[in-house]
Amino acid sequence: MEENKYIKWFCNETDTIGWHDSALRGEQQEAFLNGAVGITTNPFLVNASLRGDRAFWEERLSHLPKDLSGEEKACELTKLVACFYAEEIRPIYDRGEIGKGYVCAQVNPSKTGDVDYMMKQAKEIASWAPNIVVKIPATNAGITVYEECAALGMNVAATVSFTVPQVLAVGAAAKRGKERAVKNGIRPGLSIAVLMAGRLDDYLRDVVHDNQAQVEEGDIVQAGIACLKKAYQIFGERGYDTFLMPAGLRGTNQITELAGARMIFSLAPKIVKIIAPDQPCEERIQIPVDKDVIARLMTMKEFRKAYEEEGMTRDEFITFGSVNRTTDQFIIDGWNQLVSFQ
Repeated sequence: MEENKYIKWFCNETDTIGWHDSALRGEQQEAFLNGAVGITTNPFLVNASLRGDRAFWEERLSHLPKDLSGEEKACELTKLVACFYAEEIRPIYDRGEIGKGYVCAQVNPSKTGDVDYMMKQAKEIASWAPNIVVKIPATNAGITVYEECAALGMNVAATVSFTVPQVLAVGAAAKRGKERAVKNGIRPGLSIAVLMAGRLDDYLRDVVHDNQAQVEEGDIVQAGIACLKKAYQIFGERGYDTFLMPAGLRGTNQITELAGARMIFSLAPKIVKIIAPDQPCEERIQIPVDKDVIARLMTMKEFRKAYEEEGMTRDEFITFGSVNRTTDQFIIDGWNQLVSFQ
């Protein structure tokens, strides 16, 4: 296992909390060596772990009912992986430090518009362990469910989220839900608003090529960073205690340019491996993205949707290109693979 001096500084000596973005056993052990204190999963990552670490999971899989099928099978497989890690890092959770010792588990990604379905499944997932965080899509319906879960004191994360309007809607929903929880004598849980910065960049890159926009690659790779820095500033101004979670990262700049932020980072092994251990340990969260870069990006309608506070309304979130792309991946390469798992 390899130690990374920069990542250990990033996770241990700044306001940043690092979570591991993988459910593969060997990768998890290395991540925790470098300061990770939580684990994010989704249907794709659960499937990758069960198939990639089959020998490790075999004995546990043998205890599942043999007649499981369809959605029930996918849920039980998700529970198997999430609860294993939740139990393993429970000692970290029991220390009572905010944002530390949690494991995420996601609702069925094929139901992103179904409030009743997601609410029922969220309650089930939350019952698995006290340090489980329920991942719910940042669609209009999903944010409604998110608020209700927050009001019940659940730990919740809004995922499939790429834009400033989405995370602002999530932050507001968390605030409303937690206020209701307190009013009803319920202790509020952990709340997270994911912003998949690299996946936003991926989408905008295709838009640039399709529209032949006058935007360079050097601009594109700063789009997600720009959205996160703007959202972080607004969260501070509004007093939201919800953690922003940079995820779906594609380059080391999406770590280094956000260093020092009070955020929970979802750190994939492939990104950690390419960051230089001797990278200067410098907090850069307060350094704005160059205004000329922003100006060029703002010539694109899709970036304006992602960056402007009112770039989209809640009922438009489900139509955003990155939302559709990622939802499809979670369904096809994740949930459906769990349904057919043998």
